[in-house]
Amino acid sequence: MDFYVNWLKWGMAYPAPSLRKKIQIMRDYLRLYHQKGITTDEYYEFSFETQTEEFRHDFLGLNEERYYLDYLNPKKFYILARNKFLAHEILKNREIRKSELYCFYEPEGRVNGEVIASTVAGVCRILQQKNVQKCVVKAAENSHGDNVVVINSIDYQNDDATLHLFNGEQLQLSDMLKDSPILFEQVLVQTEQMASLNASSVNTVRFMTALYPDGDVRIVATFIKIGRQGRCVDNAGAGGNVDACIDTATGTLQYAIQYDGLRNFHDIDTHPDSGTSLNGVKIEHWEKIVEEVKGFQRRFPYIKAAGWDIAITDVGPVVVEVNDLWDRTGQCFIRRGWRPEIRSCFLAWQKAGKKYYMGRYNNELPTKMLETIAEKESR
Repeated sequence: MDFYVNWLKWGMAYPAPSLRKKIQIMRDYLRLYHQKGITTDEYYEFSFETQTEEFRHDFLGLNEERYYLDYLNPKKFYILARNKFLAHEILKNREIRKSELYCFYEPEGRVNGEVIASTVAGVCRILQQKNVQKCVVKAAENSHGDNVVVINSIDYQNDDATLHLFNGEQLQLSDMLKDSPILFEQVLVQTEQMASLNASSVNTVRFMTALYPDGDVRIVATFIKIGRQGRCVDNAGAGGNVDACIDTATGTLQYAIQYDGLRNFHDIDTHPDSGTSLNGVKIEHWEKIVEEVKGFQRRFPYIKAAGWDIAITDVGPVVVEVNDLWDRTGQCFIRRGWRPEIRSCFLAWQKAGKKYYMGRYNNELPTKMLETIAEKESR
């Protein structure tokens, strides 16, 4: 009953020009909900009332996506992608090109070594020993460009340091290091071609890959995220950006948009700040880059459907981040849904009979009972 009450409220509040149109949208949503399990937010954000039948059919919504990815990227492995420190370690072990990790600040555990430190003095010691002046600071488990800081230079003191940030601000290292783990990484230098799109940000290519039981890797989709002038990240989560689909076969940019949010983007041909042409640009050495990224996926089989954020550098593609679960916005960028490809990979592994065992039983007691027990003092 609550579902239909909420559905009615949602439909009546939908920004449609007439009551008749609202009713049509409400009926349309119910049909799509039963067919695909999409949410009311997805219907609105992706403007389903105006989309083509092909897009509506091939769109992969959150509920269906999680069903597939919980199997392809199982819980026992997903943290290898989600935690940036673990990702660094395992990608390095698998000989997958990644930015250098200078230091991992982990406030829990009180470890101080060559890479890991749990104190201000420990972080300062590691960075100074490695003569780090420029670096990127990231939260260990955040995404979408959140809490990314670029440091242009560092003035070291005894057990502290003054950080000179990308935006001209200054910050003491001791003020940055709080209760959450963070990483200090190498600043990547992109190719001249990629820098020409927007020089202030590393403009990454999102490769969505699918690994099949026979070892074949298929590219689900590719698109590029380009920052705005003066911003150091390329992600829309940092306040808007520029995006374009990449023709996977040729590496050619198409469907470029200025993105300021779902239902708030428009087509462009050139970058709004630099005026650099976008549509029709072919990424240099594309075929070689594609083959290298396919190799990354083969050597990282724990995540069988991955979203790779790749920086294009003079030494080749470098992994900025690998995602086990991704948002659905890219389906707007490429102008089609990616349900067929993800579903195909899922069905292939199911047919192969792959099963994952966590090796740990679920608790037999309900959570509320356990909370009550934990609050009581045992006698």
